[in-house]
Amino acid sequence: MSYSVVWFKRDLRVHDHAALQQAAARGPVLCLYVLEPSLWAEPDAATQHLHFLRESLLDLHTELKALGARLHVVTGEVTDVLSRLMALAPFGALYAHEETGNAATYRRDLAVGRWCRAHGVDWQETPQFGVVRRLPSRQRWQSQWAAHTGAPCTLGPAALSPVPLPWREPAMPGAAQLGLLDPDPPLRQRGGRVQGLAVLNAFLHARSAQYRGGISSPLRAPSACSRLSPYLALGCLSLREVVQATRTHLAQLPPEATRQRQGLTAFMSRLVWHCHFIQKLEDEPELEWRNLHRGYDGLRDEAGNPARLNALMQGRTGWPMVDACVAMLRETGWLNFRMRAMLVSVAAYPLWLHWRPVGLWLARQFLDYEPGIHWSQLQMQSGTTGINTTRVYNPLKQARDHDPHGHFVRRWLPAMRRVPDAWLFEPWRMPPEVQARCGVRVGVDIAMPLVDLETATRKAKALLHARRAQPEVRAAKAAIVEKHGSRQRRTPARGRPGPAVDPGQASLF
Repeated sequence: MSYSVVWFKRDLRVHDHAALQQAAARGPVLCLYVLEPSLWAEPDAATQHLHFLRESLLDLHTELKALGARLHVVTGEVTDVLSRLMALAPFGALYAHEETGNAATYRRDLAVGRWCRAHGVDWQETPQFGVVRRLPSRQRWQSQWAAHTGAPCTLGPAALSPVPLPWREPAMPGAAQLGLLDPDPPLRQRGGRVQGLAVLNAFLHARSAQYRGGISSPLRAPSACSRLSPYLALGCLSLREVVQATRTHLAQLPPEATRQRQGLTAFMSRLVWHCHFIQKLEDEPELEWRNLHRGYDGLRDEAGNPARLNALMQGRTGWPMVDACVAMLRETGWLNFRMRAMLVSVAAYPLWLHWRPVGLWLARQFLDYEPGIHWSQLQMQSGTTGINTTRVYNPLKQARDHDPHGHFVRRWLPAMRRVPDAWLFEPWRMPPEVQARCGVRVGVDIAMPLVDLETATRKAKALLHARRAQPEVRAAKAAIVEKHGSRQRRTPARGRPGPAVDPGQASLF
């Protein structure tokens, strides 16, 4: 019997799943998800990613069951699984969505392509995001994004003609069996399409009114942000359906719903940036592990300062806003964009840490880890793209601007609850008698700052700007702008073209 295999990856849904639709139109299908031990051994994998995946697979299984099919979850390397399947039940075609993932998934996809060619299997890959494979130029990228997101969603087949797996597969392994020993954040979001749709509906109908003005505050952002990023990252929702649902809701808003309209309009711009950043990794996979602008090679030592990196990871930098963000990440797996940028800025400038080890740690901390966005942002905030304005977030200023009464730091750092308001932003300056009176020991209950913030930041900026001023570094900038720069432009008053939007201004979701 001739049949097709639908290989689910980061597209765990039935709705708007072009690969499933195309395979079903061809005939019987076997729905397959491969849990690949080699990917879970990568340094960017975490227990929370596995648990969110398991929850999402359960929802996908329920959806497929309603269509008369079954999701087969098999543990192994993809080419080994395909070889075993071919030996026991030969198939003619493999359907999947394109994926712009980390280097390991890139190598994996190349290996699958070679396997298909060697075995005469027709491998059909379909774009999932507004990311264009083998993009010749950025010039028309935005129109291609608009065409992708504007096309009708694939509704999915009414029923499937299923093919059984020709062997009995053991249960999906747990985190410890895959070598994942980090804890699962107790307050993280739960996976699956049902949860994703609930989050989308709550955002469109209510929470979007908080979006503008709320997404920068670590206190307000948990409800003001869309919180859709993990569901987009694992494909529980498609980008296209989110874009179209947002447009539909915008069109239905009454004239007086000004704040919702402003919030959803701003959110739409972030959906464009989502694919803009992933396109960078698609066009240049090396930016995951080397500087986008090679003129910045050697600026920071990748081996860096292990003691400083460890202090950052433990939330012991001594700057309350930074340490509170680390504590929130540990408990929730999420942090708003402004605070993410601040963490990377503190790591890159006063702590002078290379973005790569910091990025691997944060990849494990972020439930919504999306490689294209993640590594592009790590480099942009660290100043190694060569095309973005230097952004240095002062953690003391961020605290005063976004947590002036200390509600955020006191929520996540219990010792700060005993610190008097007068010492809220710089508790390490408390005199010994104040420490004794409030029962907080600087250097024990609250860490001493690792470096003098002002001095270390000034030195870091001087080093970066000296490198940036070198003629050969300046000369190489144009090629990077041509390949990776945004072509989106603002439309200011009177309709005159404005300056290009700086991607660093985007606060993703």
